[in-house]
Amino acid sequence: MQKVTLNNGKEMPVLGLGLYKLTDEAATITAISAAANAGYRLFDTASAYKNEELVGKAIARLSVPREELFITTKVWNNAQRLGDIEGAFSRSLERLRLDYVDLYLIHWPVPGCYAGTWRALERFLADGRAKAIGVSNFEIRHLEELRKVSGIVPAVNQIENHPLWYQQELIEYCRDNGIQVQAYAPLARGAYLDNDVMCVLGTKYAHTPAQVGLRWAVQKGLCVIPKSQDPERIRGNARIFDFEIEDEDMAIIDTLNQNYRAASIPEDLRDIQF
Repeated sequence: MQKVTLNNGKEMPVLGLGLYKLTDEAATITAISAAANAGYRLFDTASAYKNEELVGKAIARLSVPREELFITTKVWNNAQRLGDIEGAFSRSLERLRLDYVDLYLIHWPVPGCYAGTWRALERFLADGRAKAIGVSNFEIRHLEELRKVSGIVPAVNQIENHPLWYQQELIEYCRDNGIQVQAYAPLARGAYLDNDVMCVLGTKYAHTPAQVGLRWAVQKGLCVIPKSQDPERIRGNARIFDFEIEDEDMAIIDTLNQNYRAASIPEDLRDIQF
């Protein structure tokens, strides 16, 4: 599995398994086991997914040494508003059955809260309970606000990104500032899998449209965490390192952008300018 080096020197796999809304125990164990057997080492969850306990149980069953795994979780909005970041983090570790996580993220930039949350994450980084810290769903203005209050640059910004929503300006900003972009919903929840352009390119490269979309993101320098609970699709999503998309085809995929948001904004942020 290919890796990138984050701005604090820690390595992170380019490909991981997203675990959003995976709350069935048998399905979770099957998915994580299939992913591990296919070479995945990064598993992405969050307190809001309500599956950290299941993820911890599934991870404990793996024969993979802990130091080879890369586990990500995130602090949710209500914990930020309550100022209970320490409590939320401790509960996540307990549910995951871990002494540390490899990456801890602020899930959303809650107005008036995320700067204080970031300072709490800095403490987790300092005491080793988080090997890297970062953010999710942050726009340039949010990242600029963090720069004003902290000398620690987020290691990762996890954002929705795929051929139908290519956040080029934000990605370039992150690249220029040493922040690794990790794309969630990189398959746009299936929205481009029947797209004519992606199907033609799939035929050209003898790969599926999903694999072409993931490869496009990887060639952009992004990491990807496609979500699936189907072992065959999990294995298929890993087959993105055995081909390369030509420059002219990369440019064609770029033109598919329509700022299409496949994932939803949380209800508690929909009516405010976050």
